[in-house]
Amino acid sequence: MIINHLRKVKIEKNSFGKFHKSSTGSLWVNLASAAFSAGNGSLLILTGCSSGIGLAVASRLAKDELRRFKVVATMRDLEKRGPLEKVAGDSINKTLEIKQLDACCEASIRECVNSLPDRRVDVLVNNAGVGMIGPLECQNMSDMKELFDTNFFGLVRLVKEVLPDMKRRQSGHVVVMSSVMGIQGLLFNDVYSASKFAVEGFCESLAVQAMKFNIKTTLVEPGPVVSEFERKVYEDATKMDLSGTDEETARIFREIYLPYSKKVFASLGQTSEEVAEVNNSSSDHPRTPPLRHQTNRLYMPMTTLKHADPTGRLPLDTFYKMIFKHDGVFNATLTLLRILQRSTRKT
Repeated sequence: MIINHLRKVKIEKNSFGKFHKSSTGSLWVNLASAAFSAGNGSLLILTGCSSGIGLAVASRLAKDELRRFKVVATMRDLEKRGPLEKVAGDSINKTLEIKQLDACCEASIRECVNSLPDRRVDVLVNNAGVGMIGPLECQNMSDMKELFDTNFFGLVRLVKEVLPDMKRRQSGHVVVMSSVMGIQGLLFNDVYSASKFAVEGFCESLAVQAMKFNIKTTLVEPGPVVSEFERKVYEDATKMDLSGTDEETARIFREIYLPYSKKVFASLGQTSEEVAEVNNSSSDHPRTPPLRHQTNRLYMPMTTLKHADPTGRLPLDTFYKMIFKHDGVFNATLTLLRILQRSTRKT
């Protein structure tokens, strides 16, 4: 059962000298506040803001009633800025500025950071990413490398650029949009999941060193998200050339995986706006943000399976049986979860 925790609202004085009501409920506000710069608010750089989660989070923070954040929303192609400008409204050029940044180009990243006053980045939110699904035999090696260049090496380039300044200031927060597939691999998501596993390992390793310099690290791990990103990935999958694999694998992909994925997204999927508005655990505080945060509580039983059995057999056997042997149980479970999801949205 999903329990909605009511959080106590308290009166406190912010760095601008004004009293306000605050709540520890908003995950993104807390993450953005973890490296709060007294007197100036926090300056955030977000990547991948032309659509989806990046757009929703940029707008959410730019519209903060207390104006605590200066948001630099970036995208590779500025011609795609229209949707963000429409959603951001009056916050444009006030609390939100749109800049060009290509995570696959070191020069582009450096130019964007150099354009900021004193190169100050209090919070880096790495959100840019690409997806890939389908049988491995049908994937092109160049496409796989391009995916890693964005999903993993794009993050590495960004962190490499801002980390030295954060160390020098002894302050900062690196927030990375990961995925539950960085915790647990899923059928026909081999390459995408591998890139997210790389992201998780990179951040977990870096976090230890970063702590020595008072720099926070947080991995945000959504489950299924109904967005333009996912729609495009699955649209491309329906047109995929499967001639490179055997008939049985092609059948499993088209007749089992794609229909099941559609049901999972219908039952468990969050919208980008829901991810941007998600609440964090009552035990999390802005000054001590979590290393990991899953945004979808209904998906947590799936990822918990991995930690329940160190041998790894439990999640493998469970997913295998649900997909290939007990589809009736799988469908019934999704129906129950769909009801719970609707219930949580109403509350």
